[in-house]
Amino acid sequence: MIKRIAHVAIATQSIAVMADFYKTLGLEVDSVEVVKDQKVKVALMRVGDSAIELMEPTEENSIISRFIEKRGEGIHHICLEVDDIQQHLDVLKSKDIKLIDEKPRVGADGQLVAFVHPDSTGGVLIELCQPSEEDSR
Repeated sequence: MIKRIAHVAIATQSIAVMADFYKTLGLEVDSVEVVKDQKVKVALMRVGDSAIELMEPTEENSIISRFIEKRGEGIHHICLEVDDIQQHLDVLKSKDIKLIDEKPRVGADGQLVAFVHPDSTGGVLIELCQPSEEDSR
């Protein structure tokens, strides 16, 4: 079951600059974390039961660096929170939906995450996330 839109992720060269803009809208950065294996720094700004996630590359060869180089700064993906990520991936795979990740991996905040390929979603990168055990308590 999809529970909610967890966040909308925005690729940016500078979290500090982008966070200043969102501050003018009344939003504050709640947390900042570096996800080393994805070569990205993420900042979350809560918006009700959801969030805006700013993503800044930490290395020139990161996925976010390449995304910004190719498409410029802007919306990178939409993240949907699910109750059982592996079950969702298995269902999608059984329906021949193209997946980037067939198995979940650990993402920011210790969540399990997996991505659905934009070729199967009308051009939108979709992330599925399942909160860590601590977050679901």
